[in-house]
Formats: sequence, C-alpha cells, structure tokens
Amino acid sequence: MATFTERMAPVLAFWLVLCLSGTWAVDRGNFKTCDQSAFCKRQRALKPGESPYRALLETMELTNTRLTLQLINDNNKVRLLLELYRLQGNITRVKINELKPLKPRYEVPDVLIREPPTEPLSLLSQDDNGVVLSLGAESQRVIVSARPFRLDIMEGRDVLMSLNSRGLLAFEHLRMRKDTQADPEAEKKEEGDPENQAETGKEEEEKVEDGMWEETFKSHSDSKPHGPSAISLDFSLPGVEHVYGIPEHADTLRLKTTDNGDPYRLYNLDVFQYELYNPMALYGAVPVMLAHNAKRTTGIFWLNAAETWVDISSNTAGKTVFGKMLDYVQGSSETPQTDVRWISESGIIDVFIMLGPTPKDVFSQYASLTGTQAFPPLAALAYHQCRWNYNDQEDVQSVDAGFDEHDIPYDFIWLDIEHTDGKRYFTWDPHKFATPKEMLQGIMDKKRKMVAIVDPHIKVDSNYKIHNEIRSRGFYIKNKDGGDYEGWCWPGSAGYPDFTRPDMRAWWASMFAYDQYEGSMENLYTWNDMNEPSVFNGPEVTMHKDATHGAWEHRDVHNLYGLYVQMATADGQIQRSGGVERPFVLTRAFFAGSQRYGAVWTGDNAAEWDHLKISIPMCLSLGLVGISFCGADVGGFFKSPSTELLVRWYQTGAYQPFFRAHAHLDTPRREPWLFGPENTALIRDAVRQRYTLLPYWYQQFYLAYHTGQPVMRPLWVEYPQDPATFALDDEFLIGRDLLVHPVTEEGARGVTAYLPGKDEVWFDVNTFQKHNGAQNLYIPVTMSSIPVFQRGGSIIPRKLRVRRSSSCMEHDPYTLYVALNPQRTAEGEIYIDDGHTFNYEKQEFIHRRLMFANNVLSSVNLNPEARFTTRSWIERVVILGASKPSKVTLKTADGQESTVDFDFDASMSVLTLRKPGMNAGEDWTVKLQ
Repeated sequence: MATFTERMAPVLAFWLVLCLSGTWAVDRGNFKTCDQSAFCKRQRALKPGESPYRALLETMELTNTRLTLQLINDNNKVRLLLELYRLQGNITRVKINELKPLKPRYEVPDVLIREPPTEPLSLLSQDDNGVVLSLGAESQRVIVSARPFRLDIMEGRDVLMSLNSRGLLAFEHLRMRKDTQADPEAEKKEEGDPENQAETGKEEEEKVEDGMWEETFKSHSDSKPHGPSAISLDFSLPGVEHVYGIPEHADTLRLKTTDNGDPYRLYNLDVFQYELYNPMALYGAVPVMLAHNAKRTTGIFWLNAAETWVDISSNTAGKTVFGKMLDYVQGSSETPQTDVRWISESGIIDVFIMLGPTPKDVFSQYASLTGTQAFPPLAALAYHQCRWNYNDQEDVQSVDAGFDEHDIPYDFIWLDIEHTDGKRYFTWDPHKFATPKEMLQGIMDKKRKMVAIVDPHIKVDSNYKIHNEIRSRGFYIKNKDGGDYEGWCWPGSAGYPDFTRPDMRAWWASMFAYDQYEGSMENLYTWNDMNEPSVFNGPEVTMHKDATHGAWEHRDVHNLYGLYVQMATADGQIQRSGGVERPFVLTRAFFAGSQRYGAVWTGDNAAEWDHLKISIPMCLSLGLVGISFCGADVGGFFKSPSTELLVRWYQTGAYQPFFRAHAHLDTPRREPWLFGPENTALIRDAVRQRYTLLPYWYQQFYLAYHTGQPVMRPLWVEYPQDPATFALDDEFLIGRDLLVHPVTEEGARGVTAYLPGKDEVWFDVNTFQKHNGAQNLYIPVTMSSIPVFQRGGSIIPRKLRVRRSSSCMEHDPYTLYVALNPQRTAEGEIYIDDGHTFNYEKQEFIHRRLMFANNVLSSVNLNPEARFTTRSWIERVVILGASKPSKVTLKTADGQESTVDFDFDASMSVLTLRKPGMNAGEDWTVKLQ
C-alpha cells in the first residue's frame, strides 16, 4: 500500500492544485464527447432509414395483461423479445430484450415503487402487416407494424407517438469474443499487420476500431469483458415543438436540438465548475422527458441506469418566426415534429410511455411508477447556512450568535469534510470538534439543527472502524480482477462501499445509530456528497466501468449509485429514531426515484450572474421529473460574488425549494452581515420573506408528497394552452398561486414579467396593486425588489412573526392573504402537523380548505378523520380586490358570533380584518355585510 500511496501522492497533489487554483473552470478534456464514447459514436453513425428489424407475427402471444412478440434482425438473424403492457393510469410499457442472451442483461431494480399494475389489452384487428390493440380510454390504440417493425400509439386519427419510425432501433447482442481477439498478443499483431487486417472481415475490423471489446480514454482502459451491449430506440412526436426534462444539465428549460453537436448526456459525474448552456453530463441523471403542446402533454421514462445519450431533432428547428409564418401563408402542410433518440451502453430497453393528456396527469403517472417527493421536516424548508468549512466549534458558535445579533433567522448550520478526523466519515476532528454533543446541544437549545457531511468514499486505514467493518464483510466494490476497488478521493486512497447490495445498505443505515455514530444527536442530519461516485484518479473523475458489483459491472449500475447512497442514509436516520422522525438528507448524485429520499442541489456552481440565472431552469427541470426539493448554492460555490449578486441570489434562493448558502474553502467569508448594514438589511428581508411563507411552502410539499405535482413549476404547467409560457424559464410558479420573477441581471432597473391567464388577475404581494393576466408587465426594481405576484382567486397563509428558527414559530398566529378574482371568489388550503414526525401518516394533522364566495370567508375540514390540535390562531385577514363592508361578523365552531374590526384602503381596494382570533384548526365563517 505504501508504494501505491507514494506513487499516487503527486496525482492527488496535482488534482488539489487544480481544485484550489484561481482558474476554477471545467477541463472539458476530462469528460468524453459522443465521439470519444465508443458506443455513442457507433450508434450515432446509424442514420435514419428502413429498420432491419421485423416482427414475427406468428410468435405473438396475447394474454389479459401483456403482448409478447419476437423481433428478428434480418442482418444478423438475432432475435429479440418485445413485451407490451397497458398499465393503469394511461401508461404503456414497452420492453425489448434479447430472446436468448448469452448471459442475463441488467434490469434496473429498486426504482419502481412496485410492479406496475396492468389493465387488459384487447386485439382489435390483425393481418399480415401487423396488429392493432386497444389501449382502452378515448379510442386509444397501439399499432404494431411487422415489416419493418414499428409501434404507433394513436388516439382517434391522431398519432401521439411512434417508436422506431426512423428505423434507429439497435440492440447489440451479447456474444463470445473471437479466438483471434481473445489473445491480446494476437490482437496486437493483427492490428499491427496490414495483411492480417485485410484478411479480417470488414465487420470485425470495424468492431476493433469502434472499441467494442476494449476502450481507452486518456490513460484509462476499459476492458469490456462482455463486449458490446449498447441499445438504442427512436421516438417521434408529431405536433410537438417543446420537450423538457432529462436533468441534470446546465441548460435552458426547453431542450434544444442536438443535430449540430453532442447529444444530451446522462452519466453522473463530478464536473468541476460546470459550463453553462451545453449538454454535458452533470451530477445526476433522470431519464424522463416531457413533450408538450397546446393540446397534450406526454412523457417518456427510459428506465436504464447505464451511460445514456439523448439526441433531439426537430423539423422546425432553425426556422425563424418569419419562416413559420411563410409556411402558414403558403399553406405548408408540414406538421411540427420532434424526434428523440435514446442510446444506452448496456441493459435492456424498458420504456414507460405516459400519455397524459394534461401535465398534471403526466406527473401523476410518473409518481405512480417511482413515488412522490418525500415529505420533509418543516425546518428543512427554512434557511440553511453552510460553507466549506466552519473551522471549529468556536466558529460554529460565533456564526450561530451572529445570526441572532443581526436578527436573521436560520434553521440549519452545516459542516463540510474538514469536521472529520482526517476525512474519516462518522468521526469528528478530535481538536477542532472535541465535544460535538456540547456543540449540538447549544444549537438545539435555540431550536436549531446541524447537517454534517458523510461521503461514500472510505479511507483505507486499518485503524478506522468503518473501513475494517466494510472490508471484513466484503462490502467494497471489486475491481475487474476481484480485489477491492480503490481510488483516490478526499481521504487519499479510498474504498467504495457497494450500495447496490441490500445487506451493505442495511449495515450503512445501522451506522447512524446514536451508539455507533459517536457525538451525533437527534438534531444532526446528513449530506451525501461525491456520490456519483467521484474518483479523482478514475476515468472522467469517476469509477472504472469494469469494476464489479457482484454479477454486474459498474457500467450497468453507474447512475443508480447516488440514489442507493441517499436511500441507505435516509433509512439510517429513520431507524435511529425508531421510525418516528422524518429524515433530511441532501444528495449530489441522483436518479429516477431519488425524490423519495430527500433533497438535491445543483452542485458546484460559481459566483456569476449566469449561474444565478441557470438555477431557475435547472430546478424547474428537476421538478418536472419528480424531484421538487431542489436548490442552488446561494452566492455561488466558486469565486466571490459582488454584493449586488449576493443580494440578488438571496432574493432568488428565498423563493426556491431548497434554500442554502454555501461557499468554497478558498473564498472570503460571506455570512450575511459582512457586506455592510444596507446589504445585511436586504438579505435579512429576503430570508424573513422565506420564513413568513413557510406555511405555504409546507402545504405545497404536502401536496407534492400526495400527488407528485412539482412545487416549483413552469408557467405552462398551469397554463398549458398558452404558447407564450412554453419556453419561459426566468420566472416560475410556487404551487398554483405565487408567481416569482427574480431579478437576475446585473444593474437591473426593471424586469418584464409575463402574467398568464387572459381571465386572471395578479396582485403584487408588496404593493397589492392589481394587474390583468395575459400581458407582459414591466416592473421597475430597486435593490430591495423581489417581484412576486399572488393569483386572484387564491388564499395564502403566512406567519408574519419571524423568529430565530422555524421551530420557534410553531404556535404563532397566521395571516390569511385572500386575493379575489374577477368573480370575487378565492380558495386555498392550510395544512398543519407537528412538523417533524411521521405521525401525519396516522391522521395526526389539520388540513382545511379556505373559501371566499358571496362575501363569506370560511374554513372547512378536508379530512374529518384527522386528529390534531394547534394553538395557532388567525390574527389577521387581508382581502385584496375587496369592497368596503358596513360590518364584519365572525361565527366560530361553538356558535359564538362577534363583530370583527377592520380597516379599508379605498385607493388599493384592500380590506384588513384585525384580530378575528379564530383557531386555525377549527370551523369558522367570516361574513362581510
């Protein structure tokens, strides 16, 4: 080991120099392009045309729940097995695998929350050309064409989606390596001898060139012991010009065409200060795409955890508005169409086609497959203070006191890797954090919490309990030769636990028990970083693909690794409390289904205006694919923000789901009070706005947990027929009722916000000024401005008494903001529980509908079975767009009637009811006379 360590020390030192140098920019040479990824290059070389695959209709078997059919590739006679399922909720599942593979191919486990329930398929017609099957609702059917093989999903006369219509289905079957290639010496000789090359069949020659059996990138070799195994399938979407999803990319919300560049890549990677507006892979991968037009929303979920590339082309791409108008005037009959092609390195084709028809239907359909966003503790929705690194316990105490001194609330303070004993996770630095329980208790006394990092690379050290346990149990990932895989990360030489193993995950979870994780307490939560996994000396800063997880190669499971780490960590937090307390776990790497385990953030961004702007589409994209709990490092991780940028970032972050400031080790300190009293006041105001809105945020996360609807959402989700919303990604909605257009331009004197809905009105939450929908509104701004609008027709609860943490506000009263629509009605909800346990699953909560109609405001219980009481009361009701009443009366649940004092601002039509005093959890009505 010593020799290896000595040999690798310069590598680590060089990496650290790169990390800590002032250049701070991604080295694109560390990461593959499609041309450098052999399977991507090979598959992309296939051009659209007639598919070599045909369906053997005589092999068709149709049961009540599925259709099976063999496909044959006429070029090589390899047979595939097609399985087609109609699933509950308007979803169609298509699986394609080898009929008789040489060995089993990987099928992704643990992502689906259950085996999806099926609905009956029925045969409508059959002839020599194909079969037509009914998909049930609204004359939906699937047409299976035989020669060439193709699937069309229809509704009435409309084609909703076609599979293999461009003939790009490809399935590299597993095969034995030829004897001449099995001997490396013979292979070298063959490659070096032109005569031998000439005698080799052209197909074999191409295989060697294409890196089918071995591939080198920079100094790293991938042995590919099982040879080529890539898969590909194309999808055509008639009538569609806008597609979204497939995070994570630092790009616009609407996905771009990829004809003139690389495809979008899905491969979890530790990308050091990523570039913006390109399709490079980042830390997470969710292989879900949504397609939307004014008539319909559909979704494609490509369930594959291997490296994946997604090509997008469009027949309207590059056409100017004038060109489209010319088409219209000249009567061009060309229907807009987007074509999407998915390419994965291994596994099988397992795709779920979600047929909507509305955006909310697609969210429900996807949630039925992979689950909904975990319901976080209320405190996790408040403000988090972090940097790499708070130096020691005294530093933590000083920062904590600084927030109190400057009257800025916060709920969590975070510790990065330097808090450990030599980067040994589950430990504390014996000098800097000698008494962690004392530190945690001090924070707890103020009703605050802490997060400490626990990364999945384990220091190879025989004096380290965690390492010894993992090694003795055989829980490390293995290298291709069967030994424990080792790579370099923060501790130096590190092993990587095999989180794909249930027994490994169970053991990891047990390490969070209070008697195992010494110094931990119930107010300590967890951050999983570097879990792509990050390997500093590995290919593309990650793990070798020929490392093994039992029977499977790392190439098969790579994008799942981060999900499994977060799953095991969340389980550990739940178990340590005996199943009582909700966990909070932040992860950097993620996959489909990661929403069930906690929060994500957008990784190592930079203190630049464009990084602030990109945080909006990045989080919107994540919300569209189920991951609502998203945020970006406020202020930027790398570099130092100007005070203007820092203030604007706080103002933006205060209206994004996960609200955490974070900064690099080498940046100057940037606690909110370090930039002068004026900026401290601006930041304080932004943070306090977040705290007043916590009741609304919490209610939105409760709804996301129940329904799968995103918390932070693009405008087109609520206004699906308005093309003006389809490409907007500089503003967003929180739930249905708050529209936010942050200021993200340096030196901005104003912003132009699009207010949707031709029959809607929107109220500026600061001035209460009313604006009509379906217009672009210019809003002058100063440094204190955060343009936020409440939808007319909504009721939003707030808590205006901001204290030092959310827990301190538990019993505080509510103010209801009632924004009337042109019909002079409004509705909203209020949700209350204990804020931190799973007792809501036992009906221990308050969930009420708030309604205003016919000049009566009322509160009605939405769940009569629920049992919970609150000391909180309604201390104020603010009605926007109101008329002046002559009298206001309150009737409470016990039948008592009383008169309510009020103020009326005629200039703004705002009616304020003062101290009506009803309990927030009881029935009541307020009548305006």
